[in-house]
Amino acid sequence: MFRFANPQYLWLLAAVPALVALFWLAMRNRRRRLARFGRPETLGELMPEVSTGRVKFRFVLFCTAVALTALAAARPQLGSKLREEKAQGIEMMLAVDVSNSMLAEDFEPNRLERTKYAIGKLFEGLRQDRVGLIVFAGEPKVQLPITSDYRMARAFARRIDPSLVPVQGTAVGKALEQALLAFSGETEAGHGRVVVLITDGENHEDDALAVAERAARQGIRIYTIGIGTPEGAPIQIDGEFIKDEQGEMVVSKLNEEMLSKIAETTGGAYVRATKQDIGLDEIVREINDMERSELSTVRFEEFNEQYQYLLLAALVLLLAEFLVLDRRNPLLAHLNIFREPERKEPGL
Repeated sequence: MFRFANPQYLWLLAAVPALVALFWLAMRNRRRRLARFGRPETLGELMPEVSTGRVKFRFVLFCTAVALTALAAARPQLGSKLREEKAQGIEMMLAVDVSNSMLAEDFEPNRLERTKYAIGKLFEGLRQDRVGLIVFAGEPKVQLPITSDYRMARAFARRIDPSLVPVQGTAVGKALEQALLAFSGETEAGHGRVVVLITDGENHEDDALAVAERAARQGIRIYTIGIGTPEGAPIQIDGEFIKDEQGEMVVSKLNEEMLSKIAETTGGAYVRATKQDIGLDEIVREINDMERSELSTVRFEEFNEQYQYLLLAALVLLLAEFLVLDRRNPLLAHLNIFREPERKEPGL
């Protein structure tokens, strides 16, 4: 496999045609100036040591060296291989509620936007752990499979939105089931796998506690974060508040009881988010005390650098360009390397 590590430097190759144009203009200007003094054939006899062939040859050497230097700056690389890295870490699946109730504004600007900000900060602080992301409402959706690419994880976290799940509702149990299936299976049973559930806890769809019991049997801990307030807040979508069938304004309230039971069943912990702190930092501190598993990651890397050969060739050409003189060397005149062919007079 061949690639350039810094392809942006290939633009430097544009300097070569620019140099050729400048050289052509300079040579034409030189010929015009010499033409004022007489015929080129006569001037050639008066200046036998001057060699335009040497000048052109030196210029070719210089342009080739410039092109090789530009290619070296782009860092050409050949070949690659798979390298497996092993590290001690934890697999963490985040299950984030994106139902309409997460648009309640008891957190500024709303519950979901505060959650996205906290997740982004969490991913910035991770080092050797793996993370995945599930969004759910009436149905769950794996937004990001288990990965150690935190930059990609932050990008996916910024895209969390209620529109990702077309079926509305709050099916916490289905989200937990999906999270249990989303682990890579490389960690040992009994430790190294956690689910972080972020929701307001208004579950109307299924039995989330039954799924929590299954997670406990598999050695998976579930940490829950309740976002919202017990008093609740109305839900506003596109400037209009949601109302029920009776025309009453719908108020979304935090259901702490269910979230506490889920966490307790699996040996995890429940944290109520505040307007100052979502609670992810506190949960991460507890997770860091867990026994960590050996995680392996396969990486494509260790390309063989080739730029040093190009630089060496460029240096050799520049040295040659420096050693070649504009005038003929009397000691090498018999070699006739750069001497231009003799012109015959017309009629001879």
